[in-house]
Amino acid sequence: MKILIVDDDQNILRLYKEELEEEGYTIVTASNGQEAIERFEREDPDLVTLDILLPDIDGIKLLRQMKEKKPRLPIIMSTAYDYRDDFAVWASEAYIVKSSDLTELKATIKQLMEKE
Repeated sequence: MKILIVDDDQNILRLYKEELEEEGYTIVTASNGQEAIERFEREDPDLVTLDILLPDIDGIKLLRQMKEKKPRLPIIMSTAYDYRDDFAVWASEAYIVKSSDLTELKATIKQLMEKE
């Protein structure tokens, strides 16, 4: 299973990549919206984790673009801030607050993959 991780924080990208590769996933990373769209189209991921705050594009706009192209693709919004009251994030399958403890992220990925 291939996961696209989109985050402008290099430490988060490295942490997610290492931890999720240990779980047996193939990981593709992108550090901005433009790169994310290019990798999304080229790599055809099975799941995306998407940061809401990116330097070049709003993560919610990116979420909409990805959902237009692949409506059934599971997307997990991840952010350092709590956006749950923003209805736009509800278009995603899940929402997590970033943490160095990836227990919640891993559990969410497993749950979403079991639905497929």
